[in-house]
Amino acid sequence: MLIVFSGLPGTGKTTISREVARRRQAMHLRIDVIEQAIRNAGVLAGEVGTAGYAVANALAEANLAAGLTVVADCVNPVRESREAWQAVAARTGVPLVQVLVVCSDAAEHRRRVEERVSDLPGLVPPDWAAVTRRRFEAWDGPHLRLETAWLSPGEAVARVEAHLDAMRG
Repeated sequence: MLIVFSGLPGTGKTTISREVARRRQAMHLRIDVIEQAIRNAGVLAGEVGTAGYAVANALAEANLAAGLTVVADCVNPVRESREAWQAVAARTGVPLVQVLVVCSDAAEHRRRVEERVSDLPGLVPPDWAAVTRRRFEAWDGPHLRLETAWLSPGEAVARVEAHLDAMRG
């Protein structure tokens, strides 16, 4: 199974996706880790761009083909990145579960963004202005929406687990 968590920085994606991966004994693919490793390698003259997603898609596909469940943690802001995850699931013949994590309370979202401390050496989290400038296209496909302004991380994980269990029948 491929479980893709998407949403703006500061919504709770990493906290929730990391716990779902732990509970499912799944591979946790975090775009921030991949992109920072690319930056640290010093092989790019400019921005990481789509390279992090290309690496994540390839790693997901290889691990899904090996029979593992993969949990991806990424902003996933545009249709093209979402379609790439769909293609990975289709090529490997696994179900795709897309989870959109949002925090609709702007004051709470801003507080989270401004109080975040990076857990990755070298990674500077975006500030509130950068988060609000991000392009994030509306979703048009099936997905589970988690509203973290009202859900605790534990409640959000429980909703994901219930959704995944319901899929199994």
